[in-house]
Amino acid sequence: MTDTALPTRLVIKVGTSVLTAGSDRLNRPFMVDLARQVATLRAQGTQVLIVSSGAIAAGWERLGFPPHQKRKNDYLAFKQVLAAVGQSRLMHLYEQLFDLYGVNVAQALLTRYDLNDRRRYLNARNTLLHCLARGIVPIINENDAVATHEIRVGDNDTLSALVANVIDADLLLILTDIAGLYSTDPRQNPDAVLIETVTRIDEQIWHMAGDSGTHRGTGGMRTKLYAADLATRSGTAVVVTSGSQPDVILRVAGGERLGTYFATSNTHLESRKRWLLSETVLHSRVIVDAGAVRALTHQGKSLLPAGVVAVEGNFDRGQTIRIYDPDGQEIARGLTHYSAADLLLIKGLRSAQIAGVLGYDYGPEVVHRDDMVLI
Repeated sequence: MTDTALPTRLVIKVGTSVLTAGSDRLNRPFMVDLARQVATLRAQGTQVLIVSSGAIAAGWERLGFPPHQKRKNDYLAFKQVLAAVGQSRLMHLYEQLFDLYGVNVAQALLTRYDLNDRRRYLNARNTLLHCLARGIVPIINENDAVATHEIRVGDNDTLSALVANVIDADLLLILTDIAGLYSTDPRQNPDAVLIETVTRIDEQIWHMAGDSGTHRGTGGMRTKLYAADLATRSGTAVVVTSGSQPDVILRVAGGERLGTYFATSNTHLESRKRWLLSETVLHSRVIVDAGAVRALTHQGKSLLPAGVVAVEGNFDRGQTIRIYDPDGQEIARGLTHYSAADLLLIKGLRSAQIAGVLGYDYGPEVVHRDDMVLI
């Protein structure tokens, strides 16, 4: 953020060390204050999504702090048990606390691999954007009960960056137990200097990150730097700062510089264009009528089935397709909500007829305007 304008969409990543305030229990006062700040932002027009750690910590607390398992394989299974027990408890707490401020929340269990699959990506995007449009705060947790690699490497940092890309967030705020990125580890070097702004993540910046992490959490500054690199390349600015500061969310959202700010050199449109253009199913051809051409090219509309006159090639839902005018000129590419087989059945029909023909529908659009690039 370079001015005082509030972000349109904000992703907040909350680590275990912040949720527990360095203890072995979830810090209820912090969680209440988190809900208060998010509710305040929502009332001011900002859409907020939370990526939350803490399921394992909640399970640990609920089961009365059972001892760690000794063997590595047992330890991983043990943490998955804790996550399975703690996940519902964590979400129940969030639901109760946000209800104090009249805010509805929704839960989504994801791993980064869910977002690597195009169909799951599209499902996640549609669900999250619809939640935000209805004033609901999605709370995303890593699916630790079934994950393995994620539990060991602090993948919620990466997940938060991927989610920010999914919803086209303006800002990703990563709350942690350290003030930001330092020139060296401040716990070992009292002369370490806080890096306030990073315009480019190069080898020197990577060297500053080191390793770190705590026994309660799984990440460290290096995983946060990786998340910042991923998010800024996708058009989302990032702030990494301490979650213990008063009103930290409201202050950062309001433009106050706290912690380390990672600038983005790309816009969401530029990032989405590169993604859509690089992932095109080359043999796909969706031919539209003259009315649809005008709607797409001059009116900024989405592609509806009524405008489709022909479908060529084989493609799945969630893939990038080519869109042509009646003269064979490619006019756009976009992420399709329907497979080639489905589109052959619904082409030329009104959107209200989709469910009657297919027995289901994925929304009224074949390609939503937000998932389309004009050629």
